Amino acid sequence: MTPQRVTLITLGVDDMDRSKTFYAALGWVPHGNSQDSITFYQLHGTVLGLFGRDALADDQGRPGAPLGTGAMTLAQNMPDRAAVDTAFAQALDAGATKLKDPQEVFWGGYSGYYADPDGHVWEVAHNPFWPLGEDGSLTLPDSGA
Repeated sequence: MTPQRVTLITLGVDDMDRSKTFYAALGWVPHGNSQDSITFYQLHGTVLGLFGRDALADDQGRPGAPLGTGAMTLAQNMPDRAAVDTAFAQALDAGATKLKDPQEVFWGGYSGYYADPDGHVWEVAHNPFWPLGEDGSLTLPDSGA
């Protein structure tokens, strides 16, 4: 059986310095294990890596493959709407591209979308049905069934 978890998310980037500058403007600090060719950020139980897009294609055994972006969304859940607005504004100030302003959404929450400098899509959301832990972690509530 394969464990139900994700331990590392790697984003292919075109310009490592530009990407590091963007995430630094969000307040993210690279981990000491980072190197010139890859930058790591320690998250809650997961690591985010930035790796050159061409090098990532090579590592996947697909040299020269045109790796795309935007087919998935990375999300940050926030404790309230004000935190969503603050995080969204900070991302735009750091150079993100606005995709959708934070707003009430059909499922009863509040969220907005932006793209980082390489086009990776991030959602910033408040879900009143999914309370966050004190450390910001998310554990899905029981369905009551």
